[in-house]
Order: sequence, then C-alpha cells, then structure tokens
Amino acid sequence: MKEIILAYQGEMTLKGLNRGTFEAKLSKAIRHRLEDLGEFKIRQAQSTVFIQPKSDDIDMDEAFRRISKIFGIVKLSRAAVCDKDFDSICATAEAYLGQTLRGIKTFKVEAKRSDKTFPMKSPELCRELGAFLLSKHPYLRVDVHNPQLEIMVEIRDFGAYIHGPKVPGAGGLPVGTSGRALNLLSGGIDSPVAAWCMARRGLALHHIHFASPPYTSLRAKLKVVSLARLISEYTGNCVLFVVPYTKPQEYIRDNAPDVLFTVLMRRSMLRIAKRVADTTGMEALVTGESLAQVASQTLPALACTDAAQSLPVLRPCIGMDKTEIIARSREIGTFETSIEPYEDCCTIFTPPHPKTRPSLEEIEAAEAAMPGLEELEAEAAANVEKIPIHIGDEPEF
Repeated sequence: MKEIILAYQGEMTLKGLNRGTFEAKLSKAIRHRLEDLGEFKIRQAQSTVFIQPKSDDIDMDEAFRRISKIFGIVKLSRAAVCDKDFDSICATAEAYLGQTLRGIKTFKVEAKRSDKTFPMKSPELCRELGAFLLSKHPYLRVDVHNPQLEIMVEIRDFGAYIHGPKVPGAGGLPVGTSGRALNLLSGGIDSPVAAWCMARRGLALHHIHFASPPYTSLRAKLKVVSLARLISEYTGNCVLFVVPYTKPQEYIRDNAPDVLFTVLMRRSMLRIAKRVADTTGMEALVTGESLAQVASQTLPALACTDAAQSLPVLRPCIGMDKTEIIARSREIGTFETSIEPYEDCCTIFTPPHPKTRPSLEEIEAAEAAMPGLEELEAEAAANVEKIPIHIGDEPEF
C-alpha cells in the first residue's frame, strides 16, 4: 500500500496567468523543506500538490508536520493510493483505515469523482463502499451529520486516494511571491507575529535586531536568534542582522529631549534598517507595532516614525489587540521564548512620561541638534553581524 500526502491549494486557485509562478514557488518550498528526509516525487494537478515518497523508510509524520507549516496550502491529508477499481478501493480503505474504524462507533463516506470516466458516480461509490465497510465492522453505524470518522475517496486522473478528514494548513501565499522585506525583530511578543503575518502574504523575510551591550545581554541576543529559528519553520531560511546600537542610543539619550527619546530612537532604527535593506534588495520594512499600544504607537508618533525614511513600513498587527497577538504567538510557537526575561534595547532608557502626540517639526528640530547621529548610524549599519538562520538549527555561540 502506497501512502501519499495531498496538499490542497487555497487562494492560489484564484490567480490568473501568473498562477504557474505561485505553483512553482510552492513546489520549491516543499522540496526544500523535505530534502533532508529523503526523495519525494512532487507534482501539481487539479489545485492539489501530490507529495509521494520514493522509499518506504521516510518519516511521513515529520514530512506531514513540515508541510503543514508551508504557506500556500490551505488543507492537507495523508492518503493511501490505489488503482481506480472498486475492489481495490474497498481493500485499500479497509487496510488503511480499518484499525481506526475498530475504535469508533459512527462513520460516513464522502466521494469526489474528478475523473468522470470512472463508472460509478459519487453517491453510488459512497453507498457501496459504506456497505462494504459495514460488512467488515457490523458494530458501526452510518451518521451523515456528525460522524466520528469521515472517510474520503477521491477519484483523480492518476489513481484513487483514500483518506480521513483534511487537516487545516497554514494558508496564505507561498513565501517569495510578494517580494522581500526586512523585519524588525525586537525579542518581544509582537514582532515574531508580524513576521508570520507578512510571510503568510507571500513576503520573503530577513530580520534585523538592535543590540546595545552592555545594557542588553548575550542572553537577549540568543533569545532573538531562537525566535528567528522558530519563525523559519514558516518563513524558510533567512539572515538575522544584528546591529551594534549602543553608541547611537547613548547619543540620543544624552542629547535629545527626554519626552521625545522613544520616537527619535525608532526613527534612528528605521534609518539604519533602510541602509541594511538597500544593500540586500529588501523592498519594505516590517514592524510589530499595534495602534495605541504604547506612547510611540499613536498616530502622530507613527507618522513621525514613518517620515524618517522612504521604504514602505508594513504593520500587520496594527489593528490587533494584545490578546489577539498573544493568541497568535502561542499558535505559532513563539510565545514562551518571547516572554523570557531578557531586555532588548527598546526597553532601556525609556522615559517615564513620553510624549504621545509629537509633531514632525519638533522631532526634526531635535535631530538637527544632534549632528553626530548620522555618522553613528552609518557606522552601526556598516558593522552589522550577519547570522544565517536555517530551519531547525539550534543557535550556536
């Protein structure tokens, strides 16, 4: 009995002449994610990706887990493959799902006949396969409304596929189909969620982190590396750029009005991120800001921050409250790492009463009084540390 993974496309099916580009990106992502598990035959037809192992010793549980985190797949299932013959379908269904049927009381059969040359229509196939399974398991009964197990039979061009219920996939669009961006990864709860949200819309991401030793520790840096590694399960391999930000941050602290410190620091970070993005072909910046969550995230403060540089700033969490962001971080597996108690540079030197409605004029006047800041920012951008992040890697320092 051959087992295969069926991955069903979602939003991609709505694409027009460029659909082939999206499908090619999805196939490439699947191949890359599975390459160390063994060889797979991957093909696409009828809005479905067929992922078939070429040997019997491949860990299908791990393959299924990895595929479930690839954007562009809305649902997936593990299925047994057989010839498009009713007797083969019956034998395969019993061999593949018989053990499960022995542990339940109710079931139903659903059929999808994409190959219209198959002699049995879908209702007939459901009825006859259900009768066969009842003959093997007489204690069962059919429940078409709320069954404990739904058995699916798909008659496709290349064979018949028998499987249980489809499992939700990651959804969205394949990574890399919407461009490339640089994500500001702070070490908190919000920025990993922002990265996940934008990668789900097809953005390929690298990350940038601002470190201010000795105010921030090596443990804080390791935490961010761990977050980047966790996100890579969804986004793929990337680079984490670590900016030595101590000098610019101290300079702003010592020379700027206290109430404007946070916005001035955010503008400085975006300017440095823009320099790094320009050298790596990134087309936008991504942040985890949520409207009115803190003083630097009011509309006037965000407007002042955006005016610091010319790249689009994408904020996927802007309309989410903290409860929603936390729920998403738990779902994608970053929450426990995000709450480790190691400070990042965004939390040091924070004034007790920051201004919530700064004007661009006063912000620019404060920067004009800091003529040495541009040189310090250029120095920081020129000395970034590049840390390659590979899926599944543990951080090493």
